[in-house]
Amino acid sequence: MENHVFESLEEKTFQYQDSLPPLPVPSLEESLSKYCDAVKPFLSQEEYERTYKIVKRFENGIGRELHEKLLERAKVRKNWLEEWWLNAAYLDVRMPSQLNVNFGGPAPYLEHYWPPKDGTQLERGSIATWYTLQFWNLLRREKLGVHKSRSGPLDMHQFRNLFNTCKVPGVTRDAIANYFKTESEGICPTHVTVMSRGRIFTFEAVHEDQILTPPEILRQLTYIQNICQTEPNGIGLAALTTEQRTQWALTRQHLVNLDPKNLSNLEKIQSSLFVVSIDDASPHGTPEDYSQMALLALAGDPTIRWGDKSYDFILWQNGVFASNCDHAPYDAMVLVAMCDYIDQNIKACEGRWKGSLAVRDLPHPEELVFTVDEKVTSDIALAKAQYQKQGADLQVANLAFTSFGKTLVKKKKLHPDTFIQLALQLAFYKVHGRPGCCYETATTRVFYHGRTETMRPCTVEAVNWCQSMLDPNATHALRHELMLKAFAKHNKMMKECQLGRGFDRHLLGLMLIAKEQDLPLPELYTDPAFTKSGGGGNFALSTSLVGYTSIHGAVVPMIHDGYGFFYRIRDDRFVVACTAWKSSLETDAEKLCRTVFQNFHEMIQLTVSAQL
Repeated sequence: MENHVFESLEEKTFQYQDSLPPLPVPSLEESLSKYCDAVKPFLSQEEYERTYKIVKRFENGIGRELHEKLLERAKVRKNWLEEWWLNAAYLDVRMPSQLNVNFGGPAPYLEHYWPPKDGTQLERGSIATWYTLQFWNLLRREKLGVHKSRSGPLDMHQFRNLFNTCKVPGVTRDAIANYFKTESEGICPTHVTVMSRGRIFTFEAVHEDQILTPPEILRQLTYIQNICQTEPNGIGLAALTTEQRTQWALTRQHLVNLDPKNLSNLEKIQSSLFVVSIDDASPHGTPEDYSQMALLALAGDPTIRWGDKSYDFILWQNGVFASNCDHAPYDAMVLVAMCDYIDQNIKACEGRWKGSLAVRDLPHPEELVFTVDEKVTSDIALAKAQYQKQGADLQVANLAFTSFGKTLVKKKKLHPDTFIQLALQLAFYKVHGRPGCCYETATTRVFYHGRTETMRPCTVEAVNWCQSMLDPNATHALRHELMLKAFAKHNKMMKECQLGRGFDRHLLGLMLIAKEQDLPLPELYTDPAFTKSGGGGNFALSTSLVGYTSIHGAVVPMIHDGYGFFYRIRDDRFVVACTAWKSSLETDAEKLCRTVFQNFHEMIQLTVSAQL
């Protein structure tokens, strides 16, 4: 998405969907050999030999059987993983989604032309909302340019879940409700949900076939804000979406049973385009820098965002923005593409609306009033308490490294993404004195409905290099040679993952088949090496490149003593959003960030010395 091409006149957004290749199933031997490589950095020789035997038994026994069954499944499904991944990674998860699963982050407009300024909240919010609606309209008309890789078109299916989409809690498994339709498919809901001070409103974003203009959107938002600032706060029903999933499902069922109007209100929120959160009573005040914005995006006021919506757009009093999104229906690149579109457009108009100031005679926004009882109000209070407790434990360091960026790294013939990943491996080693098992997102969008594969950057080669960097007797030449080996291994693995030849999703598939057939869990998955190396969602480092734009975001760590580490790459800088839990005695997000930045200098220094 470096080229910022958004509108396509020749191609339709979804025109290549049916011609995309199916997701392949890697060979069992290849996956297990890669798994053995991946566990090596975390095991002693003796432990490794034990694990190797377990893997071989699996390969020649139950693993072979499960693999055959997986191949059968792949014959009848174009993406054998899709439904499984959605359920296992998102819909079956019972811990609260908001904070633990959702991703969020600052909107970038702070960087170019919108310094924080009180009194600009709704005016700026209206312009950004208008551009959000323009992006929805591109999708509706299938005019959004198809994303491409060197080998051809990428899957665009996830873009269907950006608007008019919501997760609905279930007692054992959640569901996704999607109401989006392209113009050729039929009518699509056009209302927006607005939340402020614990109250919920909705208004139509399209009037007489025309999208509301920024002055018209401003009128609707001002109407809502005036009510909320002059009348008592609402009950904050939205806080229920921050609760543990089964608990939220039971409360929701209770709400629906209380009054049929409650169900129609819930469905209005679910089917709405997205949520606009007017955050003008934040107990934290208003954020002034990226770290505060990222923290409040992830852990801000729970009464004015619907944690299950695919997109919550948050406006603070000082005119800076953020977003918070449910991760189940799509991956972050969808939001990055939309926010980049908004960013480029706002840059082009210098943040000012230059069109007509006329406001049509619009119906007033409607407030969604729920019938509640003591049980519901008590559940809201409990949800808020548990969310605020967890939110208070979150540390976020969203920092920019500005000494150099992509341009210099590429000049040294190094891949910028790998450069950051290896600097992170070295930082973890320096701070914790051991290798850090790491998850990096690899996209599999060259395949039909492809989402992600796990790429594991903590390789034997990376660890050898880290050790050389900490060994006072290692020569510059040796360190440089080991660094290039680590780079080569990382780049090769990333390419394989993107081509459907990673092993994590394959092993997950084999495990889920065993589960579906009520077979005992194979020993491979109960072996301590599986968890030690990050298997089963136990990665100490949960990382992702969010692209080459100004757009940023963050996630919380996967484990208590771990880190979330999202980063973006620019020509002249690297920007990192690192998260950790304050209650962990082991981790410190800011310290890890500063160490990564120090490593950037050391790595460039190695390339300089090597050329002398």
